[in-house]
Amino acid sequence: MNAVTMMQRYEMKFILTKDQLVAFQDALKGHMEVDQYGKTSIASIYYDTPDYLLIRKSLEKPVYKEKIRLRSYGLANNNKTVYLELKRKALGVVYKRRIALREDIAEEFLNHQDVNLKDDQVTREIAYFRDYLKVLEPKIMIIYDRTSYAEVNGNIRLTIDENPRYRNDDLNLHTSMDGNLLLPPGSAILEIKVQQELPLWLVSILSKYKIYKTSFSKVGEAYKLMYRNGVETQERRLAHGFIVQYA
Repeated sequence: MNAVTMMQRYEMKFILTKDQLVAFQDALKGHMEVDQYGKTSIASIYYDTPDYLLIRKSLEKPVYKEKIRLRSYGLANNNKTVYLELKRKALGVVYKRRIALREDIAEEFLNHQDVNLKDDQVTREIAYFRDYLKVLEPKIMIIYDRTSYAEVNGNIRLTIDENPRYRNDDLNLHTSMDGNLLLPPGSAILEIKVQQELPLWLVSILSKYKIYKTSFSKVGEAYKLMYRNGVETQERRLAHGFIVQYA
């Protein structure tokens, strides 16, 4: 992963059915290529207040919202870098701040323990957010298998997240990539990341396959499913095929 610590962009989200996913990926040929990261399993632990203040506010669709998460590309270990990210969205523009560190150091930092981190603007912003909320706890883990694309001779980037899933127990980045499915099997989440208008060729593809922009939050959907399912057991979910198991 690159060392970018500050990002600003527009993000558009779309939900793809299994058939739309196949057609869309085929239509991208000649316009976009899988980038150097290829397909990667990504896991993010979302931190929140004890009463889920950040997620609840996000579900109200305010013009300004914030999330804080700890992200790993593949399973983490004590020798691997993970990323502590503060993500803000205002008037449709996404601003992301992140710092690279080990998982155990990130946990200590979020627990207000004294850790030796670089004293820079990004770290200070994340520390201020942590201190403002006073108590942050790991609440929900989101996992998916992402393929990233870059435009040939252009600036458009997009990602396709397959098998989006979640869990609200065993909240760490080093145990497994298992989770409960967020969407029907075969569905995927398309995110288009731009700093300007979409090119006509991409608009044409989206229109042809009836792929429409939507508002979808993985962690928000997981939160709703957690409370909709209530006391449903893992054994029952396994019996109905709602858990994806990974080696």
